Amino acid sequence: MVGRATGAVLLGVDARIVEVEVDLPGGLPNIAAVGLPDSAVREGIDRIRAALRHSGFFLPDGRIVVNLAPAELRKQGAALDLPIASALLQASGQISVIGSKLMLLAGELGLDGSLRPVRGALSIAQLARRVGHRQIVLPRSNGDEASLVAGIEVLALHSLADLRSLARGQCSPREPLDAREALRRGQASTSGPDLRDVRGQAGARRALEVAAAGGHHLLMSGPPGSGKSMLAQRMPGILPPMTVEEALLVTQIHSAAGLECGLVVRRPFRAPHHGISLAGLTGGGRAMRPGEISLSSHGVLFLDEMTEFRRDALEALRQPLEDGLIKVVRVHGAATFPAVLTLVGSMNPCPCGHLGNPDGRCSCSPARVRRYRSRLSGPLLDRFDLVVEVPALEPDQLASTAEGEASEIVAQRVVAARIRQRERFGTTGPECNARMGPAELRAYARIGREARRLLFIACDRMGLSARGFDRIRRVARTLADLEGQDSIQTHHVAEAMQSRRPEVLHRD
Repeated sequence: MVGRATGAVLLGVDARIVEVEVDLPGGLPNIAAVGLPDSAVREGIDRIRAALRHSGFFLPDGRIVVNLAPAELRKQGAALDLPIASALLQASGQISVIGSKLMLLAGELGLDGSLRPVRGALSIAQLARRVGHRQIVLPRSNGDEASLVAGIEVLALHSLADLRSLARGQCSPREPLDAREALRRGQASTSGPDLRDVRGQAGARRALEVAAAGGHHLLMSGPPGSGKSMLAQRMPGILPPMTVEEALLVTQIHSAAGLECGLVVRRPFRAPHHGISLAGLTGGGRAMRPGEISLSSHGVLFLDEMTEFRRDALEALRQPLEDGLIKVVRVHGAATFPAVLTLVGSMNPCPCGHLGNPDGRCSCSPARVRRYRSRLSGPLLDRFDLVVEVPALEPDQLASTAEGEASEIVAQRVVAARIRQRERFGTTGPECNARMGPAELRAYARIGREARRLLFIACDRMGLSARGFDRIRRVARTLADLEGQDSIQTHHVAEAMQSRRPEVLHRD
């Protein structure tokens, strides 16, 4: 008799069906796994041996052949432990056939037979619903996450021994979770850093608000301790609340990376160390896990001290910032990761950080300053919509007890601007002004004669590229939305130009 079970493996953030077959042909005792299993799958054979013994089952004598189909797909991870064990028990007659082809199993086995959580439970549940499966069997720790997917029954098991009850039809499915209600409750109970803690920095605060309202990328330049990191950490607090679709996608990404087992209710804020590798930022590796770019989807990726990051890692940002996704191709596989995010970067004006300080503390030579700034390439800088200076604060500003404007108040203006954009673009258009394409720019970012003349002058004096020209129009559209105006005025274009100041990065 051939035992069969349906499992799944992760490929990036998506899951793929794997059909598990176990045959007992007889012969010398041996277990052979075929179908391109990786080391985690092969090591699972030893986990299954011990788990069977501790769960009251036995390992059949003789040769055991485990086939994982499709044969050309590389199988990674420990989620195939449970379906392999299930097919083995069915082949040896220790349990009856479990369910049907409309049941999908996934789970990692402990040596004592317990079931441990797996990465990507949400992706696996979505796959099961998409291909028409009625039930999914997972470890109990993954139950809540998988229950967010409507239209499929989730059976959460504690151990391998529960397969007996499952085969007899004695396991009850979990109650489905209402993702919308879970998101509402989670957002009501979470809070983060508030803008009221920021002293001064009116220009940087304004740039932060504009970036949040339109989804624009922001680069801040200023001396150490001027508040760049403090401002960036407060950006998620002024962004609009996530929608259910966004929350499910973010949860799916984080689950695939092994970071979350529940619904993510707050927009991500990722701040990787400048020593991060290319794979750590873009994703990949042997397990094809998402990197920091994807983990920041629908949130903020903050690169503090951008000039200290590896050049290859920074240059890898260029395509995802334009396309909203990142394609990772490696020798052992390929995957596509979401990358719809807001990039916030910070840097010092020079290696010591005090260039332009009136007390003359900077001792950096012009050549050293040029080398320092050249670590950010022109094409990467061109992708920032807003480039602003964050000056050092005066002692009286630091000692002030007056609070700044609260994040809640700023967020109300940001949400109102985003609502105008959603009404303008509809459900099939871009999600924010920063994502407007040529068609949207022609339709919604028209500028008058005087504003056009001002923009042409800026092209000559600032050396704007075609990308920079369009980015100023996008920022101007956001400024008009913040004021509740349907048309872009001259002062909107002027402020957008003032907020894109490459000379901040090229002062000597």
